[in-house]
Amino acid sequence: MLHCVSLPYSDDRPVLLALRALKLGDLLVAVPALRALRRAFPEHRIVYAAQGWLEPVVRLTGSVDDHLHVHGLDEPIPLPPGLVDIAVNLHGNGAESRGRLEALEPRRRIGHQAPGWEGPEWVLGIHERERWCRLLQGHGIDAHPGDFRLDSPTAANPVPDAAVVHVGAAYGSRLWPLDRFAAIARELREAGHPVIFTGSEGERPRASEAARRAGFEESTVVAGTLGLGEFAAVVAGAAVVVAVDTGAAHLASAYGRPSVVIFGPAPPSEWGPPPGPHVVLTDESQRRGEVFSDEPDPALLAVTAADVRAALVELGVL
Repeated sequence: MLHCVSLPYSDDRPVLLALRALKLGDLLVAVPALRALRRAFPEHRIVYAAQGWLEPVVRLTGSVDDHLHVHGLDEPIPLPPGLVDIAVNLHGNGAESRGRLEALEPRRRIGHQAPGWEGPEWVLGIHERERWCRLLQGHGIDAHPGDFRLDSPTAANPVPDAAVVHVGAAYGSRLWPLDRFAAIARELREAGHPVIFTGSEGERPRASEAARRAGFEESTVVAGTLGLGEFAAVVAGAAVVVAVDTGAAHLASAYGRPSVVIFGPAPPSEWGPPPGPHVVLTDESQRRGEVFSDEPDPALLAVTAADVRAALVELGVL
């Protein structure tokens, strides 16, 4: 059973701390590495350091004993020096993440090559699942990028077999136009699928507007009403997921659910879904690549509702 870390620990196992203080998609591409660490260090207490709201999905990795809640790298990791036996940098290879781990004075460091750190060189342009497995392989740990599945959700699915239209994204660069989401929602309804509009609490107005434009009742908007565990259950039991490159799309990959994923600033070669019932849509030639921009990336805007409809036909959903 996963626990939030508190001190002192409830047993005397040596501690392995894996730092990845990022978001949902970042957690999901690191699942193969976490599974590899669990196999390689069965005698260790594995602690995952990341944002607290991720805990329901951290639990579903089946590889973590404790979740240490940290918000980014703004503050030191709240553990005393010398407590951590092995520190694993799954966050990146910058001086800040390395420094947070170095302050813990671990016996062993697992990270990329850097001042004071042994390991493989950081390589640009490879998939994130491969990146973190390659890191561990460079330290003699067997890791497989294809080992990305999550455990079955423990939360009940409030809307089984739904067509999930996920309208949200963390940055404006990934916001596909609402009229296009609305058009796809209408197509899915006409094909007989119960449609729901998902997103975070802050994205509920956007989800509500998409539903209104599509002619749906507000009751189909569940954005902001589902906990992360419930959302994972919804995606695990979905008929299809339509989303941009977000955690929702990574959850669809983790559960092998049909998905259409629209990419903008991030390249699918680095963040795209694994082989399976997934279709990626983008226009590489128009990619601007400004992830933190408020304006949708041209590679994303190049994808039309007709393109998504064709992908849904390809998946057998329409």
